[in-house]
Amino acid sequence: MSIYKIYNEDCITGSPQHFEDESVDLMICDPPFGIKESTMDKHYNRLDSNVIGGYIEAPENYYQFSYDWITQAKRILKPNGSIYIVSGWTNLLDVLSACRKIDLFLINHIIWKYNFGVYTSKKFVSSHYHILYLKKNKKSNPVFNTNCRFSSSEKSDKNRSLLYSDMEDVWMINKEYKPNQIKNQNKLPENLVRKIILYSSNKNDTVCDFFLGNFTTAIVSKKLGRTPAGFEINKNAFDHNMSVLANEGKTIFDV
Repeated sequence: MSIYKIYNEDCITGSPQHFEDESVDLMICDPPFGIKESTMDKHYNRLDSNVIGGYIEAPENYYQFSYDWITQAKRILKPNGSIYIVSGWTNLLDVLSACRKIDLFLINHIIWKYNFGVYTSKKFVSSHYHILYLKKNKKSNPVFNTNCRFSSSEKSDKNRSLLYSDMEDVWMINKEYKPNQIKNQNKLPENLVRKIILYSSNKNDTVCDFFLGNFTTAIVSKKLGRTPAGFEINKNAFDHNMSVLANEGKTIFDV
């Protein structure tokens, strides 16, 4: 543990030990998709030496895995907290079913369209992920900072409202290449995480990620004046990225 509530443990068993009920303002979770991610390096042009070893796959029973961790996520969310869950299409039904069983309320089903997918010749190329934006219950009123990135009057060079475009539920955000840098198996783009944090939290709020991976959520939270929290079960990723987090300074983002 550091000055932040970040732990090298499994989130399902660790959460009851380290997080009180209703103690977190926002959650951003990108769990393993259950698609054997540790074998997918062959599809990408990257050196094995740049990928952090020890990636831990999701359990075989993906519904039970989803139910268990989302139960803990709902427990630690404040009454007006919100959670964003990133998912591929393969086990999306299990995630949605678990959320319904746990009685989380779906606000938006966002499509994140990224810039490249793995080439296929016998089916269409998958080049999007799903992001479920949920709140604790139907009557809760989570933070939503409508003008955190654009004012109502700002226009694009085609005279289209920048705010309206930014609030559409299809997000066109490129993946990050970061050649020759040490990285975990998968990484959310900082611009995607930044957008979520700005819309759905305020300064000094606690932002928790149960599957920290590359610590993108923690690093961006720190840059934006929030308090990062969460878990990473892979010790190799935990040790490397705790050092990155400790040394991370403020940077400027492009919206």
